[in-house]
Amino acid sequence: MTSKTEIIAVGSELLLGQIVNSNAQFLSQQLAENGLNVYYHTVVGDNPSRLEQAVKIAKERSNIIIFTGGLGPTKDDLTKETIANILGKKLVTDEEALRSIEDYFVKVKRSMSENNKKQALVIEDSHVLKNEQGMAPGMAIDADERIYMLLPGPPSEMKPMFMKFGLPYFREKLGQNDKIISRVLRYFGIGESQLETDIQDLIDAQTNPTIAPLAGDGEVTLRLTARHQNESEAVRLINEMEKTINSRVGAFFYGYDQTTLADELLRHLRQRDMTISAAESLTGGLFSDQLTAVKGTSDVFKGTIVCYTNEVKQSILNVSEETLDQHGAVSEQCAKEMAEQIRKLANSDIGISFTGIAGEDPVEGKKPGTVYIGLAFKDQPVRTVLLHLAGSRNGIRRRTVKYGCYLIIKALMENTAE
Repeated sequence: MTSKTEIIAVGSELLLGQIVNSNAQFLSQQLAENGLNVYYHTVVGDNPSRLEQAVKIAKERSNIIIFTGGLGPTKDDLTKETIANILGKKLVTDEEALRSIEDYFVKVKRSMSENNKKQALVIEDSHVLKNEQGMAPGMAIDADERIYMLLPGPPSEMKPMFMKFGLPYFREKLGQNDKIISRVLRYFGIGESQLETDIQDLIDAQTNPTIAPLAGDGEVTLRLTARHQNESEAVRLINEMEKTINSRVGAFFYGYDQTTLADELLRHLRQRDMTISAAESLTGGLFSDQLTAVKGTSDVFKGTIVCYTNEVKQSILNVSEETLDQHGAVSEQCAKEMAEQIRKLANSDIGISFTGIAGEDPVEGKKPGTVYIGLAFKDQPVRTVLLHLAGSRNGIRRRTVKYGCYLIIKALMENTAE
C-alpha cells in the first residue's frame, strides 16, 4: 500500500490564528521519517458540515487521513461524531478510558460533569489509542480501503500518543518491518539555496537514504533517513551519505539532531577546560541568555556586561574615549577593545563582543545590519569579524548571537588542529 497521507487539523482557533498548527509539523516530520508520504494539510473549523466536506475531498485523494483536535467534552468537539456518521458507525463507550477519567476526578477531588463522559466515546470497531497524558483516547479505523486516525489536539497529549501507539499501528497495518534510522545534520554560515546547489545531484538521485533539506532561523538542516531490515546496515547507509555530503559542505557543519550552536559552544569549551565572557551592546544580553538557558553553564561562562551606551562602554568596560571619538561604537576598533577588556575583567580565556546596528536607521554613518564581533583569546591577537545582516531588528540580533557562537567554535577547532 503506497501511502498518500492527509492531515486534517480541526479547530476554529487555528483558523483565527490564536494558536499555531504545530501538530501538523510534528506529524509530517514523524511520518516522513517512517516512510509515509504526506501530500496535504487541511485546517477546518469546529463545524460538522465543513468537516464533512473536508473529509469528502480527502477521501478522493488520500488513503490515510489523520485528524487532530475535536475529541474534547464540549459541544464544538465534533470530530469523532462526524467521522462516525461518515463511516456509518456508532459511538460506544471505551470502559478503560471512562475509568481513567473517573479516577482523575477522584484524584483531584472534583465532581465529574456528565459531558466529561463524552470523552470516553470511541467509534465502534476502532482500535483505541490510549491517552496517557489526558482524558480523550485516540482511535484508528480501517474502513473503505482507508485508514482514519483521530488524535487529540493538545500537543502534550497528541505527541506521546502518536509515538507510542499511532506509529506502531501504521507499521503493523502497512507491513513495515524495516528499521528506520534518521539523523539530522546541522549547518550554519551557508544559505539553504547554496547548500542545496552544492548537493543537488545527491538530492536528485536519492533513494535510500533520503535527504530532506529544512531551513531554520539563519541555519540549514538536512534530515537523512535510511531504512533496512538490518539496523546496522541502515546506520552504514546514513554514515556513507553524511560523509559524501560533508566532503562538499562540511566546513559549515556544526552538530547533529536537536543540538544548538550554544550547546556546541559550551561542549567545545568544556572539552578544552576554557572559560568565556561577553561584552554585549547590539545583542543586549541575548548571547548570555542563550548560554545560561543551558543547565550547568557556570563552569565555563564567567558573565557578561551589557554596555548599550558609550558611557557604560567607557566607565564599566574601560573602552577608551579616543576610540569612541575617532572610530565610533560601531567599529572594528571598539569591538576589539570590548572583547579584550571583558576578557581581562572577567579573567576568562575568551572574550567576545557584539556591537552594531539592528534598527532601521543608520548610526555613525553606517547602514542598518552592520555588525562587528570581536574575539579575544588569551595570549593571541584580538580579531574582529564584520557582518552585513538583513532582516528585522530581533532577527539581526538572533543571527548575530549565532554567528558569535559559530565563530568561537571554528576558532577553537582551528586552534586544536594546530
